[in-house]
Amino acid sequence: MFKITALPTQDVRRLQAGGPDAYGAAPERALSDGAGNPCRHCLRQIPEGRDMLILAHRPFLETHPYAETGPIFLCADPCDQFRGDDMPEILTSSPDYLIKGYGTNDRIIYGTGAVTPTDQISAKIDEIFARPDVAYIHIRSARNNCYQARVDRV
Repeated sequence: MFKITALPTQDVRRLQAGGPDAYGAAPERALSDGAGNPCRHCLRQIPEGRDMLILAHRPFLETHPYAETGPIFLCADPCDQFRGDDMPEILTSSPDYLIKGYGTNDRIIYGTGAVTPTDQISAKIDEIFARPDVAYIHIRSARNNCYQARVDRV
């Protein structure tokens, strides 16, 4: 069993209020084109014409060689954090995603990374979590390597 974990609401509200991103810069504001602008908090596509934020995100507390930083989108206005048992909308809009496991030391567990077809995400997550050395999983864009969401055991 697993759950898809969106970015924490307190972190997102800080960014929506103009707080600094992973590089210390204020998030950029733009209008969504309605396709390919997934919010990492509600885990839905930001509707066309709606304000969105573009910012640098590092899903790790500390910097180290495996602490990848990259661009993400957020709804500019407050949205509800994803809390569901189904696959979130943003993980159904691409043909495949990059999935990889991490240890308790926040390092990639080699041999877990795989570009996975969308309809096989759940099975791949179960397969990766079968390894006792995997603490959590990240799902990223298979094309641009952008962080999408975290996966935790339940």
